[in-house]
This record gives sequence, structure tokens and C-alpha cells, in this order.
Amino acid sequence: MKKNDIVLIAVILAATIACLLGMRIWQKNNTKVDATAVVTIDGNVYGEYSLSEDLEEKIEFSDGSFNVLTIKEGYAQVSEASCPDQICVHHNHIRYQGETIVCLPNKLVVEIHGGEDNGIDGSTY
Repeated sequence: MKKNDIVLIAVILAATIACLLGMRIWQKNNTKVDATAVVTIDGNVYGEYSLSEDLEEKIEFSDGSFNVLTIKEGYAQVSEASCPDQICVHHNHIRYQGETIVCLPNKLVVEIHGGEDNGIDGSTY
């Protein structure tokens, strides 16, 4: 290997690293990071919680039932509930725009607003 070959490899490597860093910075500046979990109860907004802050909120209802909303590491989930079927508790955690968790017995809906799009048109579980 000659000296010019090593210089050429170093220049190409430096240009590649510079391009990757530039793309990363551009993506970070142009991506919505202000995602919020909007909680509605029977169609009325109960609260909005940022996914960037860890939180555990116990939502209590007048009949004694409850749901616990947990936000951790940018994901929202219902970690505990008084409903008999526990479907909302077993649901995967959510973080992308438009994802929802629903607790029908308590008429509670947790939906993500303003987050990034996951790029999937539809899915089944």
C-alpha cells in the first residue's frame, strides 16, 4: 500500500463520518420530540402528559375503579387497572403518533399525539 492510498482512504472515511454526523444532526432537529399521551375519560380530556418525563399517575373514578398510567423512557402504558379483563394492562406500551390504549369498562382512552410516525400503515396482533 502506498502513501497516497492511505491518504485516499482517510479522506473517504472522514467524508463518510462527516456526512453521517450531518444527517444525524438534521434528523434530530427536524423530528418532533414533543409527543404527549392524551388521556380521555368518556370522551372528555382528563390530562396531557409528556412522554419525555417519567411519571406514574393513578386515575381514580367515582365508583372506586382506577387505572394507573405509567410513562417511562418515552413509552406510555397502563400498568394497573381495576377492570376485570385487564386488556389495557396487557397491551403493549405505546409511543408513536396515533397509537392508543383503551380500557372499555372504565371508558378510558390513552392516545399519543405529536409523536413520530412509525411508518406502518396497519398491523394485527
